Amino acid sequence: MSDTIALVTGAAGGIGAAVVRALAERGTTVAALDRDEAGLRAAVAALTAEGLPVTAHPTDVSDRRAVDETVDRVERELGPIDQLVNAAGVLRLGEVRDYSTDDWTATFAVNVNGVFHVSRAVVDRMIPRGRGALVTVASNAARTPRAEMAAYAASKAAATMFTKSLGLEVAKYGIRCNLVAPGSTDTPMLTSMWHDETGSEGTLRGRPEAFRIGIPLNKLATPGDVAAAVLFLLSDAAGHITLHDLTVDGGAGLGA
Repeated sequence: MSDTIALVTGAAGGIGAAVVRALAERGTTVAALDRDEAGLRAAVAALTAEGLPVTAHPTDVSDRRAVDETVDRVERELGPIDQLVNAAGVLRLGEVRDYSTDDWTATFAVNVNGVFHVSRAVVDRMIPRGRGALVTVASNAARTPRAEMAAYAASKAAATMFTKSLGLEVAKYGIRCNLVAPGSTDTPMLTSMWHDETGSEGTLRGRPEAFRIGIPLNKLATPGDVAAAVLFLLSDAAGHITLHDLTVDGGAGLGA
């Protein structure tokens, strides 16, 4: 994957940051996007200090105009984008009857609209070149109902079907579109769901009262575990794979 150019959203931390590092360590020039400008610049500074080819592009993916301007700038300054990873995401918890309209809107603005804006802008430029690979980081919650996560689950289900439908449309141009669906991963998003020191144990062993079975492998995923799956689907080793949804959840969704 050396001598290629990738654009990664949600790059300031968590899974997105792990994907950026993994790509850069393999010789890919990475355009890192996140709306958290301070966090993004700090993350990119740490990588460039190691000599890794990463550039920071503060961008709110829910803003179509900002996305178009960033993609234009990346292609102008770095070159044609070969790979796209949609890793930006937000989580707002709450039961549906108590959920605010603002939380619902904010969830879909990033998790769905953001995927649409970035994918459209990048794929539109890939089509004339007749090549490209895209991976959207979705969730096992797109297929398994989760209490207090209706907005997140619904948004990830929407992003999943959007990515597969897009992949069907652009396959004739040699562009592959796949998904990675993580389960519980050791990131700030996960720990924000824990209310006390028993949070980790509840995630691993399950919570019957919430209809969660836990994780059969009895361990949390690391961001690197998810990044490895993303890199596989971007790579030539997956050259005949498209419209695929690769679950990385330690068995938590029972293979659903």
